[in-house]
Amino acid sequence: MSIEKSKTSQLFLTSLGNAIRDRRVVLGLSQEALADRANLHRTYIGMVERAERNITILNLLKICNALGISMNELLSFQGNTYEQCN
Repeated sequence: MSIEKSKTSQLFLTSLGNAIRDRRVVLGLSQEALADRANLHRTYIGMVERAERNITILNLLKICNALGISMNELLSFQGNTYEQCN
């Protein structure tokens, strides 16, 4: 993997994690509460929010459902930097 591609991937994961965290905080949910809703482990949610895990699309769907938001809405969440990932 090239350095540029690695930076782009990390930027995307960081932006995604921030969007998940921002939405979770808006809803007043702890990482543990979100994990329970999504049927995922609490530490996994933290790792995704910190961009330490390359989340699968199925787990992203679980998180979006738990947040009451579509994937499209999450990826459009205010403050993201996805347009910089292209």
